[in-house]
Amino acid sequence: MLARFSHWRSLAWLDAGRAAVAVAVPVLWSPDATGFAVTLALVLMLGTLSALFDPNLGTLIPQLVAADEVAQASCLFDLTSRVAGVVGQGSVGALLLLVPEVQLFAVDGFTFAVSAAALSWLGRCGTTSGPGRARVRKPRARPQKAAGPARSARPAGQERSVRRPAAVRARRLLREHRAVGVAIAVHAVAMFASAVSTVGLPPLLVSRFGQGAAGYGLALAATAAGGLAGNLLTGHLPVHPSWLSGYCLAWAAAGLALAGLGLADSMPAVIVLCVVSGLLFPVCAVTLRALDVYKRQPDVDQTAVRTASVAGTLLLPFAVDAAPAAAFVGAGLLLAATALAGRCLDGRQGARP
Repeated sequence: MLARFSHWRSLAWLDAGRAAVAVAVPVLWSPDATGFAVTLALVLMLGTLSALFDPNLGTLIPQLVAADEVAQASCLFDLTSRVAGVVGQGSVGALLLLVPEVQLFAVDGFTFAVSAAALSWLGRCGTTSGPGRARVRKPRARPQKAAGPARSARPAGQERSVRRPAAVRARRLLREHRAVGVAIAVHAVAMFASAVSTVGLPPLLVSRFGQGAAGYGLALAATAAGGLAGNLLTGHLPVHPSWLSGYCLAWAAAGLALAGLGLADSMPAVIVLCVVSGLLFPVCAVTLRALDVYKRQPDVDQTAVRTASVAGTLLLPFAVDAAPAAAFVGAGLLLAATALAGRCLDGRQGARP
């Protein structure tokens, strides 16, 4: 399903659809049961379109640069996503002082429209439709009379094969590349565990250190600073044949840092752990995204990650309500244990990308 949208122009249409849906929210919203149902359906449509858009954008980014610059481009892409996430939260707080909550969807729709225009421009510039290749448009040559019966050197069906990448079955791909399957499993557990930080960091800072919005903003800034350093570092690291070991060890360290947040006894310790977490996340994200085999089937990872994130968001808030510190320790140790188990599998099977 995702491979059908692995085109710049297809992504432009997806973002145009997201713009239309986002603008429709404030137009169709009403403070009654019907309005709530309509809004819920529109938000569900936004989530569906995003699930199709996000993984394909990541696989098309390497087409914009040379082969030896893919890691740096992936790091820059990851960095801008993280910075946008932090800046976006602050921007929402400022916009709420000027417009009602429901009108924020209209602002979001404008950003989607800008993105759709940019992606459409990339499609017109001649970038490719399938991952792993680049097709540059050349000036159309004037037709010449052919001496023989053959009027074109292009084999039949070649244009179709260029525009639509061949589908790859997920089971066969993961069976042939077990290292990727292990990495995706660890990634899913990481996204499940990270939900405790998303919902639990504000109440943890309030209950243990008496910190409010200022303390939470400082923790977010520390995480963003760590992410900046991590992206600058990861972009210059080569992909090692035993990449899975480093990938799992990085997630294990991230799990220990998450558990440390539940044991921290001061705000400086929280800030240090946030910097460490931000430093490690780009190492994990870029390492997996830069693999050629991962680009052939990104929907497997996205499906696992989104399912785990939803499960974590639904289940972990109850643990945070019961005991915020213990929730951080438990989620962090779960991630560290899973990552170390993946590291052991790599050592036994000699996994290669």
